Amino acid sequence: MGVTTYKKQFGPIALSTNLNTNVYNNASALIYDVIRQIHVVNKTSGAAWFSLAIGATGSTAAGTEWFFQQNVNADSTFDWYGAIKLLSTDFLVGGASAGATLTIVGTGEQYVV
Repeated sequence: MGVTTYKKQFGPIALSTNLNTNVYNNASALIYDVIRQIHVVNKTSGAAWFSLAIGATGSTAAGTEWFFQQNVNADSTFDWYGAIKLLSTDFLVGGASAGATLTIVGTGEQYVV
């Protein structure tokens, strides 16, 4: 049997000020995700930042940070492109400097084995 691939998107999610908020997780051990793009929108007239980590549910540990206080200027967007593999045990956790200022969307592929 082969691997089946699907397009995957999470969000849009308004980031809260709790930096340990679960932003995304795939709970199935038979599925893994490859995140290809992170898109963050600042819909306010002031700059704000966000932090993201890949770790355990509801927590960030030293060395798991993916983005740390990444600035997003007022009325603008931030885009990241690459490839990050997330297993069912990986949680994307994070938050923003101010609640309801930044919205995050992630896109990529989901692989079923």
